[in-house]
Amino acid sequence: MTLRPSLRAATILEERFSFPALFRALDECNLPIISEIILVSNSSGYQNAAAFLSSVPGRPLSPFFTAVRQPLADLVSMFIPAPDPKAKPSAEQPLPWRDLYAGLYATATGCLGWTPEAAWNATPNEITRACQAHVDYLVMTGIVKRDGKEPDPEQAERNLAAGLDPDFDRAGLHALKGRGRKP
Repeated sequence: MTLRPSLRAATILEERFSFPALFRALDECNLPIISEIILVSNSSGYQNAAAFLSSVPGRPLSPFFTAVRQPLADLVSMFIPAPDPKAKPSAEQPLPWRDLYAGLYATATGCLGWTPEAAWNATPNEITRACQAHVDYLVMTGIVKRDGKEPDPEQAERNLAAGLDPDFDRAGLHALKGRGRKP
Protein backbone atom coordinates (compact mmCIF):
# COMPACT_ATOMS: atom_id res chain seq x y z
CA MET A 1 0.00 0.00 0.00
CA THR A 2 1.34 3.43 -0.98
CA LEU A 3 0.19 6.65 0.66
CA ARG A 4 0.67 9.94 -1.18
CA PRO A 5 0.16 13.50 0.11
CA SER A 6 -1.82 14.47 -2.98
CA LEU A 7 -3.77 17.68 -3.42
CA ARG A 8 -6.95 15.58 -3.50
CA ALA A 9 -6.16 13.93 -0.14
CA ALA A 10 -5.13 17.26 1.41
CA THR A 11 -8.32 18.94 0.26
CA ILE A 12 -10.60 16.16 1.48
CA LEU A 13 -8.95 15.61 4.86
CA GLU A 14 -8.53 19.29 5.70
CA GLU A 15 -12.17 19.95 4.81
CA ARG A 16 -13.46 17.00 6.85
CA PHE A 17 -11.28 17.39 9.93
CA SER A 18 -8.86 20.41 9.83
CA PHE A 19 -5.13 20.05 10.30
CA PRO A 20 -5.17 20.49 14.09
CA ALA A 21 -7.75 17.69 14.37
CA LEU A 22 -5.69 15.40 12.12
CA PHE A 23 -2.55 15.87 14.22
CA ARG A 24 -4.56 15.51 17.44
CA ALA A 25 -6.08 12.26 16.12
CA LEU A 26 -2.60 10.88 15.56
CA ASP A 27 -1.49 11.91 19.06
CA GLU A 28 -4.64 10.40 20.60
CA CYS A 29 -4.57 7.25 18.43
CA ASN A 30 -8.05 7.97 17.05
CA LEU A 31 -8.67 4.87 14.91
CA PRO A 32 -11.57 6.25 12.80
CA ILE A 33 -9.64 9.37 11.74
CA ILE A 34 -6.38 7.46 11.25
CA SER A 35 -8.30 5.00 9.07
CA GLU A 36 -9.71 7.90 7.06
CA ILE A 37 -6.22 9.35 6.52
CA ILE A 38 -5.07 5.98 5.19
CA LEU A 39 -8.11 5.48 2.95
CA VAL A 40 -8.03 8.96 1.43
CA SER A 41 -4.24 9.11 0.98
CA ASN A 42 -3.86 5.65 -0.47
CA SER A 43 -2.68 5.83 -4.08
CA SER A 44 -2.52 2.09 -4.70
CA GLY A 45 -6.25 1.44 -4.78
CA TYR A 46 -9.03 1.69 -2.25
CA GLN A 47 -9.25 -2.11 -1.94
CA ASN A 48 -5.64 -2.33 -0.70
CA ALA A 49 -6.25 0.20 2.06
CA ALA A 50 -9.58 -1.36 3.00
CA ALA A 51 -7.97 -4.81 3.18
CA PHE A 52 -5.16 -3.44 5.33
CA LEU A 53 -7.59 -1.74 7.71
CA SER A 54 -9.88 -4.78 7.90
CA SER A 55 -7.01 -6.73 9.45
CA VAL A 56 -6.80 -4.28 12.40
CA PRO A 57 -9.97 -5.19 14.37
CA GLY A 58 -9.59 -8.16 16.68
CA ARG A 59 -5.88 -7.54 17.19
CA PRO A 60 -4.04 -5.42 19.73
CA LEU A 61 -3.99 -1.83 18.48
CA SER A 62 -0.76 -0.75 20.15
CA PRO A 63 1.56 -2.24 17.48
CA PHE A 64 -0.64 -0.75 14.74
CA PHE A 65 -0.51 2.75 16.25
CA THR A 66 3.24 2.45 16.87
CA ALA A 67 3.76 1.54 13.22
CA VAL A 68 1.55 4.21 11.62
CA ARG A 69 1.66 7.31 13.83
CA GLN A 70 4.95 8.86 12.70
CA PRO A 71 4.61 8.03 8.98
CA LEU A 72 1.07 9.47 9.00
CA ALA A 73 2.24 12.59 10.87
CA ASP A 74 4.90 13.04 8.17
CA LEU A 75 2.28 12.52 5.47
CA VAL A 76 -0.12 15.07 6.97
CA SER A 77 2.78 17.56 7.28
CA MET A 78 3.36 17.19 3.53
CA PHE A 79 -0.17 18.48 2.86
CA ILE A 80 1.10 21.90 3.94
CA PRO A 81 3.14 23.53 1.16
CA ALA A 82 6.65 24.59 2.12
CA PRO A 83 7.00 28.37 2.36
CA ASP A 84 8.60 30.10 -0.62
CA PRO A 85 12.11 31.10 0.49
CA LYS A 86 12.00 34.02 -2.00
CA ALA A 87 8.70 35.38 -0.66
CA LYS A 88 8.75 38.64 1.21
CA PRO A 89 7.09 38.75 4.64
CA SER A 90 3.49 39.88 4.46
CA ALA A 91 1.14 41.36 7.02
CA GLU A 92 -1.85 39.94 5.12
CA GLN A 93 -4.04 37.27 6.65
CA PRO A 94 -3.11 33.79 5.45
CA LEU A 95 -5.50 32.18 3.00
CA PRO A 96 -7.93 29.59 4.33
CA TRP A 97 -6.76 26.11 3.35
CA ARG A 98 -9.76 25.65 1.05
CA ASP A 99 -8.78 28.76 -0.93
CA LEU A 100 -5.09 27.83 -0.99
CA TYR A 101 -5.87 24.36 -2.38
CA ALA A 102 -8.32 25.81 -4.91
CA GLY A 103 -5.56 28.18 -6.01
CA LEU A 104 -3.08 25.31 -6.36
CA TYR A 105 -5.58 23.38 -8.47
CA ALA A 106 -6.18 26.45 -10.65
CA THR A 107 -2.43 26.98 -11.02
CA ALA A 108 -1.84 23.35 -12.01
CA THR A 109 -4.66 23.18 -14.53
CA GLY A 110 -4.66 26.78 -15.78
CA CYS A 111 -1.09 28.05 -15.66
CA LEU A 112 0.81 24.78 -15.98
CA GLY A 113 -1.69 23.08 -18.29
CA TRP A 114 -1.91 19.87 -16.28
CA THR A 115 -4.98 17.65 -16.58
CA PRO A 116 -7.38 17.71 -13.63
CA GLU A 117 -6.30 14.18 -12.69
CA ALA A 118 -2.62 15.16 -12.73
CA ALA A 119 -3.39 18.21 -10.57
CA TRP A 120 -5.37 16.18 -8.02
CA ASN A 121 -2.62 13.53 -7.82
CA ALA A 122 0.25 16.00 -7.44
CA THR A 123 1.37 17.09 -4.01
CA PRO A 124 1.00 20.74 -2.98
CA ASN A 125 4.80 21.11 -3.05
CA GLU A 126 5.06 19.61 -6.53
CA ILE A 127 2.58 22.17 -7.81
CA THR A 128 4.29 25.13 -6.11
CA ARG A 129 7.74 24.03 -7.31
CA ALA A 130 6.52 23.45 -10.87
CA CYS A 131 4.85 26.86 -10.89
CA GLN A 132 8.00 28.57 -9.61
CA ALA A 133 10.08 26.80 -12.27
CA HIS A 134 7.57 27.90 -14.90
CA VAL A 135 7.75 31.53 -13.73
CA ASP A 136 11.57 31.34 -13.68
CA TYR A 137 11.47 30.06 -17.26
CA LEU A 138 9.14 32.87 -18.35
CA VAL A 139 11.44 35.44 -16.73
CA MET A 140 14.55 33.85 -18.23
CA THR A 141 13.09 33.93 -21.74
CA GLY A 142 11.95 37.53 -21.31
CA ILE A 143 8.24 36.76 -21.59
CA VAL A 144 7.69 38.09 -18.07
CA LYS A 145 9.64 40.77 -16.24
CA ARG A 146 10.35 40.10 -12.57
CA ASP A 147 10.02 42.90 -10.04
CA GLY A 148 8.78 45.32 -12.71
CA LYS A 149 12.32 45.91 -14.03
CA GLU A 150 12.51 47.01 -17.62
CA PRO A 151 15.11 45.49 -19.91
CA ASP A 152 18.40 47.30 -20.36
CA PRO A 153 17.95 49.68 -23.36
CA GLU A 154 21.55 49.10 -24.52
CA GLN A 155 21.01 45.35 -24.47
CA ALA A 156 17.76 45.81 -26.41
CA GLU A 157 19.66 47.70 -29.11
CA ARG A 158 22.35 44.99 -29.28
CA ASN A 159 19.63 42.34 -29.53
CA LEU A 160 17.93 44.23 -32.39
CA ALA A 161 21.25 44.62 -34.22
CA ALA A 162 21.84 40.88 -33.88
CA GLY A 163 18.33 40.10 -35.15
CA LEU A 164 17.13 38.92 -31.73
CA ASP A 165 14.13 39.78 -29.59
CA PRO A 166 14.92 43.23 -28.12
CA ASP A 167 13.36 42.30 -24.76
CA PHE A 168 15.30 39.05 -24.34
CA ASP A 169 17.36 39.13 -21.14
CA ARG A 170 20.63 37.63 -22.34
CA ALA A 171 22.42 38.42 -19.04
CA GLY A 172 19.65 36.63 -17.16
CA LEU A 173 20.05 33.60 -19.42
CA HIS A 174 23.81 33.50 -18.86
CA ALA A 175 23.30 33.89 -15.11
CA LEU A 176 20.80 31.03 -15.13
CA LYS A 177 23.10 28.82 -17.19
CA GLY A 178 25.97 29.58 -14.82
CA ARG A 179 23.97 28.36 -11.78
CA GLY A 180 24.30 24.73 -12.77
CA ARG A 181 28.06 24.83 -13.37
CA LYS A 182 30.51 23.72 -10.76
CA PRO A 183 33.59 25.86 -10.11
